[in-house]
Amino acid sequence: MSEIVQVVLYSFASGATVILGVVLARLKALPVGRFSDGISHGVIAFGGGLLVAAVAFMLAPKGIQELSLPALVLAFLLGVICALSLDRFVSRRGGKTAQLMAMLLDFIPEAIALGAIFAVDRQAGLKLAVFIGLQNLPESYNSFSDLIASGFSPGKASLILIPFSLIGVAGALTGYLLLAQQQQLVAGLLVFAAGAILYLVFQDIAPMARLKNHWAPATGATLGFMLGMIIEKLLGA
Repeated sequence: MSEIVQVVLYSFASGATVILGVVLARLKALPVGRFSDGISHGVIAFGGGLLVAAVAFMLAPKGIQELSLPALVLAFLLGVICALSLDRFVSRRGGKTAQLMAMLLDFIPEAIALGAIFAVDRQAGLKLAVFIGLQNLPESYNSFSDLIASGFSPGKASLILIPFSLIGVAGALTGYLLLAQQQQLVAGLLVFAAGAILYLVFQDIAPMARLKNHWAPATGATLGFMLGMIIEKLLGA
């Protein structure tokens, strides 16, 4: 199997979990009441834990390794500023799209980086693909609920989210074909995503996950981070 075919397959697999998240969100065959609230908040927290794990084990280490200190700080702050600006824009409109913002701000640069990294380090590319795929499942599940709460119909919400699976393939091919020799730029994209992710986790996702007198959110967050450690242990270079 050629390397470019592997890039397409890995990036599609990592994006396909968006479709699975949408399907699960549309089914929502969950019990009603307090138990249902716990599951919903637990899924949000699990996604937050995975995002923090991705920052800790994949995004930040690559940037620290490849970038000078000024470039590292600049890329990180640009991610924070971008997330802050989008957050303020969404808040003024009154929408509930924190998870969708998180997907936009991490999935696209991560997908580009996936292709570029795969060209020089297949193991690191595989690890990033696994992180992306696992992040996308709870993010798409929760994004669907966010969009419904913002007034979108289930059909329109699905149409917004499902194309993400193909966007990931396009991004990965772009990275593979154009950026394989630009590893510092790739590292900058990952650090940009790290800054945006951390802003959104602490500004939007963590507060949404909290549920008074319930164990599911904190447990979900720690399990998400633990899964990230397992991936790092199994696939870390």
